[in-house]
Amino acid sequence: MSNELEPLADPGLPEHIHRKADTDPIAAKRAERQVAVLFSLSAVGTLLFIFSYFFVDQDQFIFIPVMGSTNAHQLGIGIGMAMSLLFIGFGAVHWAKTLMPDQEVIAYRHEMRSEDSDREDFVKAAKAGAETAGLGRRPLIKRALAAAAGLAGLPAILLLRDLGPLPGNALNETSWKSGTRLVTDPGDRPIKASDLEVGGVAQVMPELPVGQKRTLENIAKDAVLLIRLRPTEFQLDAERLSWTHEGIIAFSKICSHMGCAVALYEQTTKHLLCPCHQSTFDVTRAAKVIFGPAARPLPQLAITVDSEGYLIAKQPFTEAVGPSFWERKS
Repeated sequence: MSNELEPLADPGLPEHIHRKADTDPIAAKRAERQVAVLFSLSAVGTLLFIFSYFFVDQDQFIFIPVMGSTNAHQLGIGIGMAMSLLFIGFGAVHWAKTLMPDQEVIAYRHEMRSEDSDREDFVKAAKAGAETAGLGRRPLIKRALAAAAGLAGLPAILLLRDLGPLPGNALNETSWKSGTRLVTDPGDRPIKASDLEVGGVAQVMPELPVGQKRTLENIAKDAVLLIRLRPTEFQLDAERLSWTHEGIIAFSKICSHMGCAVALYEQTTKHLLCPCHQSTFDVTRAAKVIFGPAARPLPQLAITVDSEGYLIAKQPFTEAVGPSFWERKS
């Protein structure tokens, strides 16, 4: 008995099995209609995207079982884009599997760059393939594909609209104005210098006219921390020192790194700490960054008192609060 292994015989390619659409004109016509329907659904998805983008209110919600309350604007955009991309892909795959040429060929390896004669043959073969694909004989597919492919690019173009308009000066401004009273948050109670002891901290907001409510956007920009030190503890230049009142100094509460709330005050070190990424600011030196990723000090709000003794803003912030943005002036 020999221990040598006998090589396996090459079984070759299995027998080619023709598809039903290759031999049955009725099946081919049915497959053609199916492909056209898939491409048409892609076009419908694009139109749904466009309709939702322009005509469905961004604050409109609808109730859907299991999903619950859902934003109709976002749902329409999502479903529309999904239909646009998925059904054009489904249609192309179904077309290839049922109607495109089903010929088995053997391609031998060759050098990376083909010879000129082979390149010419490829161009001829590509043109012949386009003819055998049946576009000329199947106008329904051709029209449906043209509609789906033509509309499929519109969502991407429409989304460019969301790059504008430019923010203008909105990000550089807050609600703080000259003479605006500082009020406690929460409570909206005007605050006097005597209400804050040395070492004390208070969060304040600008006083609003009667009947006006704060928006989330305003809260995100207007929050200010009041901190009271002994006047001799400050290491400020003359201008910055004039922005304080009886040892009370005011800084934006919005971190200059990523916009988190700088809410931790270390009374013994006179440091403000941002809990998100540990940026640390020295209160005695105009909130200078002494640790962490923040690139700028916290903006200081100049304060004074009015005729009744209540703390007020001497002027608006002289720089934008919060993290960096492209249009930032300073």
